[in-house]
This record gives sequence, C-alpha cells and structure tokens, in this order.
Amino acid sequence: MRRTPNWIVIMAAVVVLGGAGLVFKGLIGSQGETATFLTGNATSASPAGPSPEELARAERAKRVKALDAALTKYAATVPGFAVAVLDKRTGDRYAFHGDRKFRTASVVKVQVLACLLLTRQDAGRKLTADEDAKAKLMIRNSDNDATTALFTSLGKQSAIQRCDKRLGLKHTVVNSAWGLTETTVTDQVKLLSQLVADDSPISAKGRAYARTLMSTVNPAQQWGVPAAAKAGEEFTVKNGWLARPGTSDLWIVNSVGRITGDDVDVSIAVLSHGHQTQEAGEAVIEKAVKLTRSHLRY
Repeated sequence: MRRTPNWIVIMAAVVVLGGAGLVFKGLIGSQGETATFLTGNATSASPAGPSPEELARAERAKRVKALDAALTKYAATVPGFAVAVLDKRTGDRYAFHGDRKFRTASVVKVQVLACLLLTRQDAGRKLTADEDAKAKLMIRNSDNDATTALFTSLGKQSAIQRCDKRLGLKHTVVNSAWGLTETTVTDQVKLLSQLVADDSPISAKGRAYARTLMSTVNPAQQWGVPAAAKAGEEFTVKNGWLARPGTSDLWIVNSVGRITGDDVDVSIAVLSHGHQTQEAGEAVIEKAVKLTRSHLRY
C-alpha cells in the first residue's frame, strides 16, 4: 500500500482545524530542517515592543542629536566654546567639543582647592586658619593673591598635576602661571563629579566644605552656570575670566558648577575664548548652558 507523505498529513490536519490559529513548531521538513507551520489567520501575540529602557535611550539620542545641531548652529556665530554636562541621577554624559583644550583662567582654582583638601587629608590634619581664610577668598572672591599663596605652598604645578591625576583628570596640563593651565570640559565635569561622589578620593567633610564655598560666591560672580537654574533650585559655581590681548584667546571666559533640585542634579562646564569683552563671553556661556537644559530636559 502506498504511504502518504508526512507533510500531506500535517497540512491536512491544519486544514481540518481551519481557523484555530494553531502554530506547529519543531516538525521536520522534507530536507531535514526544523519547520514551523502557521495557519493563515493566527492570532498569536506579536513580538514585544521596545522596553522602557530602550524607549528612554531612543528619546535621549533624539535630544542629543537636536542639541548637537543647535550648538553647532550657534557656534558658527560666536567665538570658540565647549560645553559638557554630567547627570548624576542617570549617569548620562554629554559633551560638545569635549576634547578641545582651553585655558582655565580662574576655574583652575577649583583644582587648587581640591588639591588642598586632598593633601591635608593625606596628612591627617584639618586646614589651618590661614589656609581656610585663603581658600574662602580664592573661591568666593576669586582672589589671585590667595590662590598664588596656596598654589605655592602646595608645591606649584607639579603638586596640582599629581592631584589632578588622582582625581581622574586625563587631559589637563597645569601651568606654572596657574591661570594658563589647559583643560577640557570633560575633565572639568569629572572634577566637579569628584566633589560630590561618595567614592571620591576627597572625604565627605572635604566635599561638603567645597560645596559650601562654591555655593556662596560673591553675588557679582554668580553668572554662567547659574543662568540655567530654575526657581527653587540650588547651584554651585566658579567662574574664570582673563584678558589676553594680542593673542587668539582675547578674552577667556569660563564657568563650572552644579545645579541641584528635587528632580535635577547636574554638573556643567563651559569653556570659551576669543571674546572681545568679558560680557560677550558671559553671554555665550549662558546661551550654551540654557541650550543644554532645554534640549536634554534635566
């Protein structure tokens, strides 16, 4: 008696069962391969859609792309600048010209403060009254004499460079003329993160001290990063400005700091040069900071 091929039997079963929407898996086809047979009007569940995490990543990528475009368009109309943002809540990082080097001007004073805290911590002692007074003048008033005194007592550029290495700054080169130190925005947000991270080489007491100083700067120097803070939010800041006529730097104008609130905790660094005036540089910095907030929605 002639035997009916297995596949005919299988297909007949499918036809008999008609619209039941059955799926047959694991059957062996004519060439030995695993086969799957699906009835025409199957109602099995469709593949799962994107996860919340995938949707968040897609939305983030969309915002980053839009911010890149906005900053590129703005950069074509003003002197050179770079900006970086680190979101402590999510761990997200953003940088525009993140590896481009700029002179620090007075934002290097945050590096001097961090090194002061580290070295005194290593020695197992608190700051002296004189060191405390100079640190407050250096950060709150951007006092240059106080900075030079601390810079010298710590061991000048070689000492600050060693501290920078411990703090994870990879692209910063300290200059003997401290205001001409070269750095990047990515290094600057790294430094800012070390002033708040639980695993920072700087102790909790040292981090709290730095926050106190940077949140109480002279009101006349509260421009730059604070321009992006909303009502009710807090900020820390250290700005730098330096005129270098006769060089391509012209006016160097920089701002680094942090914005915190119920739903926000970001560190921001903006470095710039080539401005005709300090005020022009401040305007560029504040525009760049506001663009990051409006697009990244932190």
